[in-house]
Amino acid sequence: MGTNKDNREKYLKELIKVLPDDPGVYQYFDDSGKIIYVGKAKNLRKRVSSYFQKVPDNAKTRILVRKINDIRHIVVNTEEDALLLENNLIKKYQPRYNVLLKDDKSFPWIVIKKEPFPKVFSTRQIIKDGSEYFGPYTSAMMVKTLIDLFRQLYPLRTCRLALTQENISKGKFKVCLEYHLGNCKGPCEGLQPEEEYLEYINEIRSILKGNIASVMKYMKKKMMILAEEYKFEEAEDIRKKLTILEGFQSKSTVVNPKINNVDVFSIIDDKKAAYVNFLKVVNGAIIQAHTIEYKKKMDEDIVSLLALAIADIRERLHSNSPEIIVPFKPDVEFRDVKFLIPKIGDKKKLLELSERNVKYYRLEKLKQQANHAKVPRNVQLLETVKKDLRMDKLPLHIECFDNSNIQGHHPVAACVVFKNGKPAKKEYRHFNIKTVEGPNDFASMQEVVFRRYKRILEENQPVPQLIVIDGGKGQLGSAVEALQELDLDRKITIIGIAKRLEEIYYPGDSVPLYLDKNSPSLKLIQNLRNEAHRFGITFHRNKRSNSFLKSRLEEIPGIGPETIKKLINHFGSAKNVEDATREQIAKVVGESKAGKITAFFTK
Repeated sequence: MGTNKDNREKYLKELIKVLPDDPGVYQYFDDSGKIIYVGKAKNLRKRVSSYFQKVPDNAKTRILVRKINDIRHIVVNTEEDALLLENNLIKKYQPRYNVLLKDDKSFPWIVIKKEPFPKVFSTRQIIKDGSEYFGPYTSAMMVKTLIDLFRQLYPLRTCRLALTQENISKGKFKVCLEYHLGNCKGPCEGLQPEEEYLEYINEIRSILKGNIASVMKYMKKKMMILAEEYKFEEAEDIRKKLTILEGFQSKSTVVNPKINNVDVFSIIDDKKAAYVNFLKVVNGAIIQAHTIEYKKKMDEDIVSLLALAIADIRERLHSNSPEIIVPFKPDVEFRDVKFLIPKIGDKKKLLELSERNVKYYRLEKLKQQANHAKVPRNVQLLETVKKDLRMDKLPLHIECFDNSNIQGHHPVAACVVFKNGKPAKKEYRHFNIKTVEGPNDFASMQEVVFRRYKRILEENQPVPQLIVIDGGKGQLGSAVEALQELDLDRKITIIGIAKRLEEIYYPGDSVPLYLDKNSPSLKLIQNLRNEAHRFGITFHRNKRSNSFLKSRLEEIPGIGPETIKKLINHFGSAKNVEDATREQIAKVVGESKAGKITAFFTK
């Protein structure tokens, strides 16, 4: 490839000349070999050449064209195949100039396990073991509601026992508490026939497929038979189940029950994003509802965005409905799918419901963004810390403690102060350890925390909302003891951060909290810890250096303790004595001693 603009344009024109007139997907690469744009086309040569025939009207498109260094393409059979491939490539590579399809969360399913006396439960993972999976559901609350409904309607087992006829006949199992509570009929001891249990499973399967009406019809018929046979208690049980099902159906059905297996899409477009709502209707009941925001990178048109959203959402939610209700026809035909733009009737009501949902979602997003913009960034950070650490108050004032010593020599401690999420360096404090001999981090921490907050209380100063201790359970426990002496342990949140795995410890809790490594809360706590360590180490080094130089003053012949005391009092430190001139020293201790001192350091 050429190294200048002319060579690049010549190379790209040669590529365009040999592009086929077939449908497919084209990919643009920059000079580093990275995909920067993916597009679909009915006619690859015509679509790609349109980027280079004239100067694009849109500024972002002009920038894109200037960055194209290479073009590759994939030919497919139909425009629908091109759309599906484009969707998958955008999600895989997230090209810089494509609409952002980042909603990649996994949705829950309801599974009927393939096993004797099948269990029914929710999952987010599909295992290809022959089990039946229903969904995915866009609402975890809907899944919980359905599972709770099944628990109310049917006494299903929840255990993990292998209930083969061989195991049951050998008497390997005993009934559990669920049996005694009436939630299970004890198939593990052979107290329930498998045929009866599978009857429950068939009814659950019908409900999950949206056939609530047929299940209710069957149950009503069964209730009447039981009543005729004077089995009134069993008939009453079915009547209660029917009441539950009727309540569930009344919440679900919104249109004519004859409308079956239909997808509904609506879209709102603005400069920065497009919002798409999806409803899935089975037997007149909405069984799925989902709204997605697509971030726009260029001025994508609403028609192509709707087509992309339909392909994206139907693939992710495993929908194959043969009819799709839309506000306008997308620019791609789908195989075995009929698009309908309703003007009146129940299908029009469904479209209007979808449009109301997408408008409401967009308004909520705009409100959230507006509220987010009003709150300063540091307050947002502190709100996150408050939530992550389960605090009652916003941690506007945070203090962090760290000990520093080498084999117990020159033990010191540091306290750094953050206010409104930022260092308040004028309020930093360092401490010489006074009551502890030898290397004892726990006792040192207790002394320093006690001294710090005893003085704050005496001076009537405000205490922090959060204290961070650099260390694990031992250091944290010592700090808590100091607070207890001052009756502050219930007024201040205190945590310890251990270095090994960056785990957070709470007083009296042996199980640590692990924050995500990218969590803003963890980063702030690490920043506090690192700042306390830096401040403590600096003070420790200065103290060691001072001590070393003072011991060197004692080595000077003819210089006694009184002279050393005069020098330290005047110059402030032994280091300053070493750096002073002979004349400066002579003014303090006289010419004779000044000569001895400067001669010693010069030597």
